[in-house]
Amino acid sequence: MEFEKLQMIISEVLSIEPEDVRMEMSFTDDLGADSLEIFQIMMGIEEVFDVVIEEGSIEQIETVEQALQAITEAQTEE
Repeated sequence: MEFEKLQMIISEVLSIEPEDVRMEMSFTDDLGADSLEIFQIMMGIEEVFDVVIEEGSIEQIETVEQALQAITEAQTEE
């Protein structure tokens, strides 16, 4: 469920199909996202999942899987 929501956020920001987003993909290398797009994805995550991801954590997120882990961690901290 969370992964599907994350796929939608990423696909909207990057203008790609949700099914083209896979867990092991890197935002920059595989999906071609620049820093602004990554920022937009993180803001979308915070809005859709109603969580706050610390800025230091955002800088460490390089893959879709890491973004999903950050969501899970932020949800358990609330």
